[in-house]
Amino acid sequence: MKLYPVILSGGSGSRLWPLSREHYPKPLLPLVSDRTLLQETACRLDAIPDLGDAVYVCNEEHRFLVAEQVVELGKTPSTIILEPQGRNTAPALTLAALYLVSKDPDAMMVVMPADHVMTQPEQFVDAVNQASPHAGNGALVTFGVVPGGPETGYGYIKRGEKLGDGVAFSVAEFVEKPDLKAAEQYVSAGDYYWNSGIFLMRANQWLAEIERYRPDIKNACDLAMEQGRQDSDFFRVNQQAFRDCPGDSIDYAVMEKTGKAVVVPISAGWSDVGAWSALWNVCPQDDHGNVIRGDVLAEDTHNAFLVAQHRCLAIVGMDDVIVVETADAVLVAHKDKAQDVKKIVERLKKSNRDESKVHRQVYRPWGSYEGIDAGTRFQVKRLSVKPGAQLSLQMHHHRAEHWVVVKGTARVTCGDRVFDLHEDESTYIPMGEKHRLENPGNIPLEVIEVQSGGYLGEDDIVRFEDVYDRIQES
Repeated sequence: MKLYPVILSGGSGSRLWPLSREHYPKPLLPLVSDRTLLQETACRLDAIPDLGDAVYVCNEEHRFLVAEQVVELGKTPSTIILEPQGRNTAPALTLAALYLVSKDPDAMMVVMPADHVMTQPEQFVDAVNQASPHAGNGALVTFGVVPGGPETGYGYIKRGEKLGDGVAFSVAEFVEKPDLKAAEQYVSAGDYYWNSGIFLMRANQWLAEIERYRPDIKNACDLAMEQGRQDSDFFRVNQQAFRDCPGDSIDYAVMEKTGKAVVVPISAGWSDVGAWSALWNVCPQDDHGNVIRGDVLAEDTHNAFLVAQHRCLAIVGMDDVIVVETADAVLVAHKDKAQDVKKIVERLKKSNRDESKVHRQVYRPWGSYEGIDAGTRFQVKRLSVKPGAQLSLQMHHHRAEHWVVVKGTARVTCGDRVFDLHEDESTYIPMGEKHRLENPGNIPLEVIEVQSGGYLGEDDIVRFEDVYDRIQES
């Protein structure tokens, strides 16, 4: 049986705000190394010979970012399945299993969230190899992390009887996140593991179990895949069928009900980096216990997590704190309150503030744009267009635009005219005029865009042609 990584990239990571945001979430960030968490996950099983190409499941909003990060690794995804709306992990896994079975009826899956850290991936590879015979015989294997202490932020798995080879155990019980007293009892007992949310199983076995325990999920996913379509590296499920699918987790939908659950313990330096305090635990620290990123001056400060992205950050006489500076927001919190960062994100969402959704620099398949200034009836952006890339042919009902080229060469479509602009040249795009910006050169194109009008929202875009298939989004 061939082994395929299935990488689930659906979380928002709101507890790691302001670095992690809805449109650029935790899996896409380089939080521990030079590679992003998604990229680290994609490389985790590279030591296994004859490994199949990975299947990714992600939010449609993130499709180009995921694809670009996979390409940066020199990898070819089997496909990237796009969820039009999050429905938790059980439907996401069912989509991946249906896709794999259609290509390889005997496919074996290693199911991994894209936002976890493993500092000793070789230990995980060993555990996968040891667990494969159990999965091959029909078991649904989950990996239980040997606890490093009484952690209240994780669910637990209680092991049952030892199976024949001594590597795996039956699952006696799944336990919700406990209070501190219960967590201490679990660690002392020695037969409880942290629930990693990582699984190994045959794709057809998962489909049989989800059909047995949650036929409503299975039926909705069947329809979504049958009525979906392949679009280059992307598989677009039928939007309405998937939106009608009930949401549920892998654990609740199947693992807590099936008699085929098996747990294999791992000690691989695992963390779900679910909060800043957890990230502090897995990052290299200086002699004072501080994790420092960027231009930071720390004086008489200990055991802190300090990030400066755009300016000098100075901190004096503060211990056990989190300070994260970005272009448009600064977080200051005590490490003991790291879980409560999510409450700030909830308040931002209730106030309909952009800081919960996007960074000042917003990524698009053609490049990125960054807000520089804004006021009544105007805003200024810096556009960066990748070589060979182009924006959609579009128009705006409520705004006009001025473009000034500051680096590279721009090819501009404005109405019936197509012409090139070079550095220090500019043009005007009237309101209601069809237009397009392209980069025909070999270096990034940088343009300053000045928008003026009565409404400047990003939803004032009507697309007529688009190489990235985004016409339906406008």
